[in-house]
Amino acid sequence: MKRVVVAFDSFKGSLSSREANEAFAAGVRDIMAEVEISAVAISDGGEGFSEAVAEGIGGDIVDACVSDSLGRPIAARYALIDNGCTAVIALASASGLMLLDAAERDPLVASTYGTGELILDAVSRGCRRVVLGLGGSATCDAGTGLLRALGCMFLDSKGRELTSTIDILEHTELISVPVSPLRDVELYVAVDVENPLIGERGAARVFAPQKGASPEDVERLERAMCRFADVVARHVRDDYAMERSMGAAGGVAFGLRAFLRAVPASGIGLMLELVNFESLVQGASLVVTGEGRVDCQTVMGKAPSGVLRVSERVGVGCVAVGGGVAWCDELRSSGFDAIYAATPDGVPLALAVQRDVAYDNLRAVGRRVAKDYLL
Repeated sequence: MKRVVVAFDSFKGSLSSREANEAFAAGVRDIMAEVEISAVAISDGGEGFSEAVAEGIGGDIVDACVSDSLGRPIAARYALIDNGCTAVIALASASGLMLLDAAERDPLVASTYGTGELILDAVSRGCRRVVLGLGGSATCDAGTGLLRALGCMFLDSKGRELTSTIDILEHTELISVPVSPLRDVELYVAVDVENPLIGERGAARVFAPQKGASPEDVERLERAMCRFADVVARHVRDDYAMERSMGAAGGVAFGLRAFLRAVPASGIGLMLELVNFESLVQGASLVVTGEGRVDCQTVMGKAPSGVLRVSERVGVGCVAVGGGVAWCDELRSSGFDAIYAATPDGVPLALAVQRDVAYDNLRAVGRRVAKDYLL
């Protein structure tokens, strides 16, 4: 009997990782009654990261009342694994873009303070390891909100504490760093991008427009980020701004690297290691992965690229599926055996992202892949 490993990231705004797996698997079974399907919920560190880990290896989901990116109370969730010793936290749960209406999005204001509160909640429960996924943020604060929640203070030239995101980035002169509440905690930072903090590929220019920034806002943020990076470099006596992945989550990776010495790692790499994905792929006939949009960023640290690397290492063919596909040279040379678009040509995005429509489209792709690769 043929065995297929199905490992989809969420189709944001449409289907969770588990629902995407179920839709595709249903399509395969429409064509093949005799087939074994091993489904794995995955995430590269963004929305659904905690739930995917808890589902994959077993764990408990807990709630905590913290602040959203605009400072309002929100019930955020994270996972406890390893008998409560390890917390798996998605920044998107408290500081995520999807939590805001389009009119509310403003990276000059948005803060990661609530994510810091989540980390403190986990530590208060006795966790001694924290795995923090950085995808899906509404912020561009270089991690300053999170660091403030942990006790750091950012001061202007007169010693006055700064609290708003853009004020901190533009006016910080002095930084007060207390003894960290994480001094006895192992912190693992999971990222889904490789962009530096500043520059043409940096946090402001690449990601801020997605978070509500106007062109003028982008340039202001870029100048502020450059200035703040210089202040931090003087403070910590090291310059991390151009290191790979420092721009993740609007620079949260930079803040954690500079002040907590946390070295970021591939989010999907950590995820697949936690669920022992390589062992699952052994002996499979085909691996299928995907996400809501497959484009050039897919092969730059996103979940499908991690699945592809494991499949190549084991020697099993791997197919990718996107709700939509934006073809580019990177995809053509990516190594996927095939790439399918679930949404038919001409279907408006507003219709395509409706849950029932997305489910049916993904199920239809399951039928196509079964005919092309499994019969």
